[in-house]
Amino acid sequence: MASHPISCDIDDGIATVTLNNPPLNIVTLGMSRELSQALPALAADPDVRVLVLTGAGERAFCAGSDISEFPRMLGRGKVVPMKLSFENQVYGQVAEFPKPTIAAISGLAYGGGLELAVCCDFIVIEEHTRLCLPEIKLGVFPGSGGTVRVTRRIGASRAKEMMFYGEPIDAGTALRWGLANRVAPSGQSRHAARSMAVELARRPNQALQLCKAAIALAQDMPEDEAIRNTLSLSDKVFATDDCREGVRAFFAKDKPHFKHR
Repeated sequence: MASHPISCDIDDGIATVTLNNPPLNIVTLGMSRELSQALPALAADPDVRVLVLTGAGERAFCAGSDISEFPRMLGRGKVVPMKLSFENQVYGQVAEFPKPTIAAISGLAYGGGLELAVCCDFIVIEEHTRLCLPEIKLGVFPGSGGTVRVTRRIGASRAKEMMFYGEPIDAGTALRWGLANRVAPSGQSRHAARSMAVELARRPNQALQLCKAAIALAQDMPEDEAIRNTLSLSDKVFATDDCREGVRAFFAKDKPHFKHR
C-alpha cells in the first residue's frame, strides 16, 4: 500500500479525494481511518464547495474490501466491532457530507467500492466500467450500507439481482437502472466529474447544501412531515446574501455573483 492510502487536493472550490492503494484501491482499515479524519475538515472548510471521490490508476475506482483481513473476523461477534461498525460510520460521513459529492469511476467498482460510490450524490462511470456486489460468492452479503443505498437508487428487484447473483453489470445497464448518472468515454470519468464539479462550484453553495438537506428528508420521513420540515430550510435560504444577489440579478437582467460560501 502507498504510505498514505488517500490523497486530497483542493483547487477552485473542488476537493478531490483519491483512494490511493493501487492497483485495485482495496479498502483497508487504514484507508477508512484516513477518510474519517479527512472528511470532517473538508466539510468544514469554506473553500471546499464540491467533493470529488476517485481512485488512483485506471484499473479500479475500488475493488472492495481487503479480503486478507477477513480470517481474523470469522465467527459471531467479530466483524462488526473489528470492521463494519467503523466502516459504516465512515461511509456515512460521505453520505451525509453537506456539500455536493461526485464519484468518478474508472475501471471497476466492486463490493465495498460500489458501496462507497453510492454514498455520493452523483456517480460518473466510463464505457468499460463494471459495477458489482459479489459478496454472496464469499458466503456473505454487502455490509457497508449497500443493501440500503443501492436499493434506494435502483429498487429492490434490481438490487436483489445484483446481490443474489453477485455478477457485474455494464455501464449501459448501470445508466438505465439509475445506478450511474453519466457515462464518459474510457479514461474520461475524472474529466467529466471535474466538469460537473466546476459548474456546481459556481452555484450558491448555501442553497445547494440546504437543497441537499431537503432532498434527504424525502427518504427519512412521511411526505407531509418531510414537506413541513423543508419550510425551515426555505426560511434559511431566503435569508442568505446569495438569495439577495440572485433576486437582484434577475431584475437587473445581470449575471449573479454568488459568494459560494
